[in-house]
Amino acid sequence: MTQDSTDDLTPDRNAVDGPQNPAEAAAAELASRLNKSEAELADTKDKLLRALAETENQRRRAQREREDASKYAAANFAKDMLDVADNFRRALASIDPASLQDERTKALIEGVAATERALLAAFERHGIKRIEPEIGERFDPNLHEAMFEVPNTGKPGGSIVQVVQAGYRMHDRLLRPAMVGVAKAGAPSAGSAVDQTV
Repeated sequence: MTQDSTDDLTPDRNAVDGPQNPAEAAAAELASRLNKSEAELADTKDKLLRALAETENQRRRAQREREDASKYAAANFAKDMLDVADNFRRALASIDPASLQDERTKALIEGVAATERALLAAFERHGIKRIEPEIGERFDPNLHEAMFEVPNTGKPGGSIVQVVQAGYRMHDRLLRPAMVGVAKAGAPSAGSAVDQTV
């Protein structure tokens, strides 16, 4: 007998036991469901972690916006009050020393000076600080606004030679830059001028 004929006589296992043992089929079904459940769980966990992260980011953003709103709520009002502070400064700068002889004028001037001090103290309490650059200080475009250049000052180019108006900042924000005059860079000195007459 040939090999092929013996194979034909061997009973087919699938024919005897059926396509699969019921216990194995149930185990395969459970494994499939378990794999599917684990995948769904991993997906749900990922979505939950993303949602938690987004919620935390929104909470932090809202907290920062609340802090900024309370910190800078009076910024527009403060900008309007800067003109008042400037006027007090101008009034005190325009005083003629001879007028201090009159008691009534002296009392008025002292009242203006006291009012200016009170206004500046109120500014300080709310985080508003005056920016008064020193003569010779280096020009800083973040704090200063150059109104004009002054040639032949003997100072390095870009250094402040005149303060026109003080600036102000509120906490870390600039309300108004200080207006200044700066030394012109590269201006020839009097000794290096070349006579161009023919």
